[in-house]
Amino acid sequence: MATAKDWVEGARPKTLPAAIAPVLAGTGAAAGVGGFDGVAAVLCALLALALQVAVNFANDYSDGVRGTDDVRTGPMRLVGSGAATAGQVKRAALLTGAVAALLGVALCAWTGRWWLLAVGAACLVAAWGYTGGRRPYGYLGLGEVMVFVFFGLVATAGTTYAQAGTVTVGTWCAAVAVGSLACALLMANNLRDRAEDAVVGKRTLAVRLGEDRSRRVFGAMVLLPYPAAAVAALAGLGTPGLPMALAPLLVLTSLPVALALARLVRHGVAGPALIGVLRDVGRLELMVAVAFALGLWWGGSGGFGSGFGVG
Repeated sequence: MATAKDWVEGARPKTLPAAIAPVLAGTGAAAGVGGFDGVAAVLCALLALALQVAVNFANDYSDGVRGTDDVRTGPMRLVGSGAATAGQVKRAALLTGAVAALLGVALCAWTGRWWLLAVGAACLVAAWGYTGGRRPYGYLGLGEVMVFVFFGLVATAGTTYAQAGTVTVGTWCAAVAVGSLACALLMANNLRDRAEDAVVGKRTLAVRLGEDRSRRVFGAMVLLPYPAAAVAALAGLGTPGLPMALAPLLVLTSLPVALALARLVRHGVAGPALIGVLRDVGRLELMVAVAFALGLWWGGSGGFGSGFGVG
């Protein structure tokens, strides 16, 4: 029988920064246009966490029943290790998905933007479809694409819109940045499991690209936030309050960490050592999200953001 510690590990806490980061960045963007809403921000954060845990349990269940997790170099999986039955893990996935759905309803009730329920429904379908169903997109090499869309663009822009009713250029730049780092998390995970995944027919992007190209793509993923920050700053050059318009460049303070991670992976760190890379990419994503949040907030107060709404 799985212990409480096993269930916590099965929820994959190292992946949770990918849920919180877009909410932080999106909230900073909302504050930059005077739309900060503390209740909506908390609901967005809880919703994102519930969705991430639901994805993790659904992945554990689907990979477990397919036998994909029978041989692993990464952290323990509940079904693959035999610590919990497939039925128990499936129920955990459905329960956390239901919690996410209830939080989505609460968010819509608070903001009055009920059409966001359709976005939430799409997120739940994507959560299950990663490794579930007859043609899971995670087995087709599309995992990073969907992570970029849902844990980058949708989560960040959705957080800003839920609070402020608008989405700025800076929001989209932040969404690209955190989405790219969420993809880097998944790429590091799939690099670690590449050999085992290839044997069982799980054609992740790392399997499709091969070892060398996957490592190069990982480097591009962790470095993409910095040109995104430059675009956010350039978008504010024509607004009043020029020094504050450059505030998104705060993101550059995390560049040394990103360069170190890119070099580490490019030079061949492999196997269990990539678990540490996962942890560090998660920390980097939080650093970038906080820097974007502060930059977009301060930049907005200096004039940036007010003229770039789409909503």
